[in-house]
Amino acid sequence: MDRPVTQVIKARHQTEGGGFKIRRPLPSAGLRYLDPVLLIDEMGPVDYRPGEGVGAPDHPHRGFETVTYMLDGEFEHRDSAGHAGSLLPGDVQWMTAGRGIVHSEMPSTRIMEEGGRVHGFQIWVNLPARLKMTQPRYQEVAASSIPEAVSDDGLARVRVIAGEALDVSARIDTHTPILYHHWILQPGARVTQSLPIESNAMLYVFAGAIESAGKPLVDGELGILGKGDTVNLSVPVEATDAAQVLLLGGVPLGEAVVQHGPFVMNTREEINQAITDYQQGRMGVIQQAG
Repeated sequence: MDRPVTQVIKARHQTEGGGFKIRRPLPSAGLRYLDPVLLIDEMGPVDYRPGEGVGAPDHPHRGFETVTYMLDGEFEHRDSAGHAGSLLPGDVQWMTAGRGIVHSEMPSTRIMEEGGRVHGFQIWVNLPARLKMTQPRYQEVAASSIPEAVSDDGLARVRVIAGEALDVSARIDTHTPILYHHWILQPGARVTQSLPIESNAMLYVFAGAIESAGKPLVDGELGILGKGDTVNLSVPVEATDAAQVLLLGGVPLGEAVVQHGPFVMNTREEINQAITDYQQGRMGVIQQAG
C-alpha cells in the first residue's frame, strides 16, 4: 500500500549557532518531532565572501545523535574527547552523543580565508532510553564510500546514508532502524521505494518539485507520510529541473521525549542532571589546536 502525504510543512528560515543561516522544517508549529527524528536543519545554501564564514562554536549534546551531511563547502569539527577532522562535499558524520560531549562545527580555514558556498544538512536522531548514556562514538564516511544506486532508466539516483534503496544497503551502523536517502530525480523519473510498515517516514524537498501518491511537494516543503509499505516518488516529464529530496524516518521508539536545547532525555530530572554535568565540566572541554 502506497503511503499518502498526510501533512505538508513549510520550512522556515532562521539562524543558529554563530549566525549560520538554515531552513528548518522540523520541529515546527505543526509537528514537534516525528519519532525517532527530532530535527531537520538544511544548512544554507549560503555563499560567503572571505572572512564571513560562521558555524556552530563549542556546544554540548547528550541523549541523541547528530548526522551531518555536506553537499557543498567544508566544515572542520573538534570535540572534548580529542577528536578532530574535516567534512568535505558528500561526506557524512554520524555522531552518537550518548552520555555527553562538547563539540564545534565551523567552516574550514579555506572557506574562512577564500569564501565559498556552504550547503548541507544536520539531522537529530533520538536514542532509546537504554542508550541515552552510552559511550559517544563517531562514524565518518567519505563521499566516495557512500553507497549509490541508479534506476534502470537512469532517471533516478539515490545515495543511501541509512537503510536500503534499489538493492543497495548503507555502510553506517545505526542503533535503531533508520531511513536516510538522498534522491536526485530527473524530469520523467518515477520510482517506488519499499519501506518497513512499522517505520515513520517523511520527504523533504530541497530542490525542484516532486509528486508522491498524487500530492505535489515543492522546494522547502516537508511531507509527512501516512501508513503503508511503499512510497512513490515522481517528477513530471515536462519539469525543467531535477528534483532533490531526502527520505527520512525510522522505527518509532515510543518513549517520552523531554528536550532542553542540546539535551534530549526521557525525564525532567535527567535534563537537570545533564545541565549540571555540563556546567560542572563533566562533558569535558575542547582543547584548541596548537
